[in-house]
Amino acid sequence: MARPELARFLRDRRERLRPRDLGLPAEPRRRTPGLRREEVAGLATMSVDYYARLEQARGPRPSPRVLDALAGALRLTAAERTHLFRLAGASPTPPAGPARQVRPYVADLLRRMPEAGAIVTNACYDVIGWNPLAEALLGDVGTEPNMARRYFLHTGEPRRTSGSEEYARIVVARLRGAAVRYPHDARLAGLLAQLRAGSEEFVALWDADPVHAPGHRTKTLTHPEAGPLRLNCDVLTVPDDDQQVVFITADPGSPAARALRRLRAAC
Repeated sequence: MARPELARFLRDRRERLRPRDLGLPAEPRRRTPGLRREEVAGLATMSVDYYARLEQARGPRPSPRVLDALAGALRLTAAERTHLFRLAGASPTPPAGPARQVRPYVADLLRRMPEAGAIVTNACYDVIGWNPLAEALLGDVGTEPNMARRYFLHTGEPRRTSGSEEYARIVVARLRGAAVRYPHDARLAGLLAQLRAGSEEFVALWDADPVHAPGHRTKTLTHPEAGPLRLNCDVLTVPDDDQQVVFITADPGSPAARALRRLRAAC
């Protein structure tokens, strides 16, 4: 176990985090940058004394459970999580389930692209981040945030689009991959059970074992106010968190582009 290097790594990652990134109250004056030790300890559900001893290079060898808790509290990437385990002299364990938080830089990206609708989905197809234009196009995302349920079980506020068969294969291919990567995630298992029980289409596609890589798609979405819109969907992967950002745009100068401007102005 490399205690000094582990202590240095923990301090560095703690000092890089901002309280608002984690939903903690921001205070006008802080004596130290980043989070306090007690805040990290609280997020990791451990005693402040135990965490302080780790940062002071005098703590015991942390267990994989403790390392997992620290990785979550410090919002480590997959590569950083592996590095943390190695510094502690432990073999990295597979993640228990898919990441369900949006990293601050991804959330900032959604805000910086107001002319595009944008959503962030995790490996379970939960929408975990979106901007106002995306909600204007897709409906109330918060009512039913899981895109697989919206499509196969017709929950939430689904919008009619062309290419639905291709979309269904994309969803099933991604969920199949998630089931392999996170075999012990209870929320994912519950979702798959619901889809199997409620959709014959889902069962048929699951048995067909489709394979799909994210990329560019063009589809027509029928909006209740703007009518048919020819839109481009482009996927940016966030591999550290097994997430995808979908950007929804229209060709410049097209009727759909003008409609998007009107929808954006009304947000």
